[in-house]
Formats: sequence, C-alpha cells, structure tokens
Amino acid sequence: MKRQIFTEDHDAFRETVRTFLAKEVTPHYDKWEKDGIVSRDAWRAAGRQGLLGLAVPEEHGGGGTTDFRYSAVLAEEFTRAGTPGFAIGLHNDIIGPYLTSLATEEQKRRWLPGFCTGETITAIAMTEPGAGSDLQGIRTAAEDRGDHWVLNGSKTFISNGILADLVIVVAKTTPEGGAHGLSLLVVERGMAGFERGRNLDKIGQKSQDTAELFFNDVRVPKENLLGELNGAFVHLMTNLAQERMAIAIAGIAAAEHLLEITTGYVKEREAFGRPLAKLQHIRFEIAEMATECAVTRAFLDRCIADHSDGTLDAVHASMAKWWATELQKRVADRCLQLHGGYGYMAEFPVARAFIDGRIQTIYGGTTEIMKEIIGRSLLG
Repeated sequence: MKRQIFTEDHDAFRETVRTFLAKEVTPHYDKWEKDGIVSRDAWRAAGRQGLLGLAVPEEHGGGGTTDFRYSAVLAEEFTRAGTPGFAIGLHNDIIGPYLTSLATEEQKRRWLPGFCTGETITAIAMTEPGAGSDLQGIRTAAEDRGDHWVLNGSKTFISNGILADLVIVVAKTTPEGGAHGLSLLVVERGMAGFERGRNLDKIGQKSQDTAELFFNDVRVPKENLLGELNGAFVHLMTNLAQERMAIAIAGIAAAEHLLEITTGYVKEREAFGRPLAKLQHIRFEIAEMATECAVTRAFLDRCIADHSDGTLDAVHASMAKWWATELQKRVADRCLQLHGGYGYMAEFPVARAFIDGRIQTIYGGTTEIMKEIIGRSLLG
C-alpha cells in the first residue's frame, strides 16, 4: 500500500538523509561500535546538514518546523541503515521539546544554537540505580541555597552520557512532594562535582554511549532551572508521547527492513535442491510477517499524522510503542531463524538488528508500563 502521509518535501528530505548516512555515518559505524562512542565530527556534520534541531525556531539556528513527519523520516532512515547507535532521535525528539517549550528566552539563546550545530550534545537523566520507571523512587536531590542549587545523587543507563555537554537532570526539590516534588535542572559540562562513570557495556547499540552519572555537591545556578519549580512530573508526562512515537517508528521501520532482507535471502538460499522460498512453511512465515507489518504501518502512519497535527494522545502513543516494538522483536527473531546459521553471524545485518533492537521494548517505558497506561485509560 502506498503511504500517503508524506509530501514531495518529505521525499526530498529523505534523500538528503540517505546521502548523509552514506557519506558521514555508515563508512565509520563499525569503528564507532568498536570504540563504544560516536565521533563528535559526525554530530557536527549532522548540524551542518540541517538534521539537528528540526523543530527549533530559525532565530536560534533550527529548522523552524513542527512537522513531526521530518523526524519520522530521520528515524526510519537511520533504522534502515542499521545505525541506531547515533542517537540523533534522542537529541531532536526527546530532549529538543524540553528546551523549545520550557526554556526561557535567555536559556534558548544560551543552549539552542549549539544544540543545532552539534557542538552541544544533550542527554536527559531520569533513571537511577534503584528507580526505573517509578518517578517517586528518585533519590537525586537538589537543596536550595538562595542563588543556586546544590545537587547530589546518581543516574544510570543515560544515553549520550559520555558525550553530553548539557544534561537535563530530574531531581527532588521538595522532599515531601513525591513525584510532584521533582524539578528539571540543567547540568553543563565542566560543572564542579559532575562526574561520569563507566561507558556501560551493553549487548547491542555499542556505539551509543550509555553511562553512569554522578553529582557530588554540584552548584547549579538558579538560571538553570528548566520549566516550573516542582513541575517536572507534568513536563515529563507531556513529552513522553513523542518519545514513544519515535521509538515506535524505529520499531516498524526495523521490522519492515528485516522482512525485506529476509525475503531476498530466502529467494536465493537453497535447501534440498530448491530455494527456501519454494517451501510452504517459509511462504507462510513471510506472509504472516508481511501482514503484521502492513497492519502496524497503517496504524503508525495514522499516529504520525495525528502527532504532526497535535492531536495524538498518550494512550495511542503507548499503543504504538507497545505494538511496534513487540512486532520488531518477533520479526527479528523469526528472520534470524530463517537465515539459519548465517543469522547468528555478526556480519549479517539480521544478527546486528536482532541484538540492537532488543532494548526497544524496554526504554521509553517498558511494554508492561504501556499496557498499564492503556488499561488504566479504559478501566480507571
């Protein structure tokens, strides 16, 4: 079925992204995987190409568009290229909205130009060793000292943690407030007491630097409070729908690409004197995956269109995230199986996709959390 959500402008942008990937990313990606980190040069190249800060106003160096379909194109093409470790979606779609919607004019002047050029790489620090999806369990705290905060605590599993020059930290500012006593404080590279721990050794997405962060009596100026004091819970809930959509889009794009690769493989690979594609079981497997992908794509494209119009709600974003990522996981497993022993070889794209994609049902809110959100909306 021909997709109907994109215009000629989106198609032209897709070609730009593909050219960028071919020149600046895929030739270097294996090295980044070995190094455990993406080169800063690649971030700056993305900035020069206009791929960073798509939704940032033009006066601050961005693309000035709120059309989420451009972000969808980016997510799809980076996924198809097999380069999820370059966390451009995290920067644009997850952290960008906090800065554009919550920052003061003074903060925007300070932070957004570098955000758009790739000179300022960003991260958001929510997860703690003892608190995953439970915001009430956050222990990182900031004490009010008049003209500054004193921040203490630690975070873990922070994407872009090593590279980040600007980190939005979720911290407790009113101890008795629970989830409604949290604020967003921006910690910048070089602040005394801000330290980075290990670049964590993950099973996949090796080039995506994921780190532990430590805050030991970090003096955070009052000018670095982002949004409302004790307003982090509302701010986080507001932006989670877009984060989940970005993950869902990568999920369906990965499933479709794996299906495409595997369809080509079973046509060429022979067993018992004939191509695998001639076996009824193989045809049924391909038919099932193709149908599941087509149905999921129709729903995701509707969600993309709704989000671009500002009408997508948290429940449907949760549905998209749950369904697309679980589909991605199933398709990756089935496609690896259809590749046989070759599917287990690291140099085959299906093997890397199998490992890289496993995190999709976990970060941004686990599948179980998505089901809870959906169920609660229906049953109270």
